[in-house]
Amino acid sequence: MTYCVGLLLRSGLVMVGDTRTNAGVDNISTFRKLQIFEVPGERVIAFATAGNLAVSQAVISHMTEGFTDPVTGETHTIHTIPSMFEMAQFTGRVVRYVREQDAEALEKDGGAFDCSILVGGQIGSRRLRLFMIYRAGNFLEATEDTPFLQIGEHKYGKPIIDRSVTFDTPLDEALKISLISMDSTMRSNLAVGLPVDMMVLPRDALRTSVNARIDQDDKYFEYVRHRWSEALREAHQSIPNPPYGAETRQHAVKA
Repeated sequence: MTYCVGLLLRSGLVMVGDTRTNAGVDNISTFRKLQIFEVPGERVIAFATAGNLAVSQAVISHMTEGFTDPVTGETHTIHTIPSMFEMAQFTGRVVRYVREQDAEALEKDGGAFDCSILVGGQIGSRRLRLFMIYRAGNFLEATEDTPFLQIGEHKYGKPIIDRSVTFDTPLDEALKISLISMDSTMRSNLAVGLPVDMMVLPRDALRTSVNARIDQDDKYFEYVRHRWSEALREAHQSIPNPPYGAETRQHAVKA
């Protein structure tokens, strides 16, 4: 019941996530999936979550209130982890802990332990990085060759990013492409919907340049939706029709 995307670029980081948690005919609900922890000049960490909402809430709560590692006995929070790689490891450990605590009860109640998290940001002078943590607690990292990661209902928005985004894409352009990707997903899947939260973090700035929410009344997003639809119509109309009609077949027979 969500779509979140993160783009790690030469110039910075873009993360966008919707807020829909239920899409029943008479019961549509929302919850913030993109959560940003910012200490300007010191660190900016963003978490985008998909899967079971109770699971992801538990993970983020443990990380903000303090989690004691059962092996080392050390207690850490989002604000004490010294690097983004260790932040990804920390997130994975907490995911595994919540799995140990809750997975059996979920399964007995007919549910499933389902959780995926994008973790992006920068701490101090260390590198800006973006990771995807899986429900098993393992993770992978975005690279220059593959500078974006997606979770949730990503299949409808992925082709746009595949065709448009490179590591050198400017931040403003990347945010625009992310919103187009989000709109394409919303048009094809009712499980994804407004409001949409977004964040832009320029590399080495240690403060967000964009930290905002798009709702039903946002004029720019409405313009993007209409202009993208018009551009698609213009594009397919400008392509010649396929040469596979009756006249073509008759010509081929005579030849």
